[in-house]
Amino acid sequence: MGVDPILLVGAGLLGLCVGSFLNVCILRLAKEDKKQRSLFHPPSTCPRCGRRIAWRDNVPVVSWLVLRGRCRWCGQPISMQYPIIEAVVAVLWIAAMLAYGPTVRFLEAGVLGSILLGIALTDARHYLIPDEYNWTGLVIGIGLSLTAGVPGFIEGVLGAASGFALLYSVGLVGGWVFKEEAMGGGDIKMMAMVGAFVGWQGVLLTVFAGALFGSLVYVPLLILGKRKRHVPFGVFLAMGAALAFVFGPAIYDWYRRFLGAA
Repeated sequence: MGVDPILLVGAGLLGLCVGSFLNVCILRLAKEDKKQRSLFHPPSTCPRCGRRIAWRDNVPVVSWLVLRGRCRWCGQPISMQYPIIEAVVAVLWIAAMLAYGPTVRFLEAGVLGSILLGIALTDARHYLIPDEYNWTGLVIGIGLSLTAGVPGFIEGVLGAASGFALLYSVGLVGGWVFKEEAMGGGDIKMMAMVGAFVGWQGVLLTVFAGALFGSLVYVPLLILGKRKRHVPFGVFLAMGAALAFVFGPAIYDWYRRFLGAA
């Protein structure tokens, strides 16, 4: 049975609002000044002239199109990032509704996908994963796990603990072997957050897939002599987490059948 179109419209509108807020997170949370990191103050302003953006000019996607991508006051261009992020997150929430219907799983998919997108973009630009993404996601993930009762809560807590412990251990061993920081604190806390959504099995799959995706990108760079000192591992962990969330159950089932046939 298909999903009611009204629910799809509602999911899309919710996604647009989340995407608009995510734009604020992406632009502010990477700043060093704590005052500039606030997500609520000051209100949105034009990055060129500093004029406050009125509510009618802050409607996701629509306002950017109506103003043709320019500030109403100074006429200077406004980054395409704003409507693109808003549209991508809206599509994400619509896809989640199509896949899972009006369920808790839908909320988990929308929330986790939005946070992973914010983490990936921030880490790719600044080599930084702000705590606000991780702690907020961890609290929401554990909170949503309660909807499955005590077993769901235990799975969420176990996933968070295993995610933190695994990456922390990798960081310790890597630091001992390479004599330098091998795993950032943001990556470690990120995996605690991811674990709350995907469980301990998902943590293992996330780390494996993230390492695989990272290798596919950086091994060719090493061969070509274009090695980068800093690796935004959060980008690849985000990709791995998305894979674990969407395809994890099918992969676990295939793996169990493979072991049974071996």
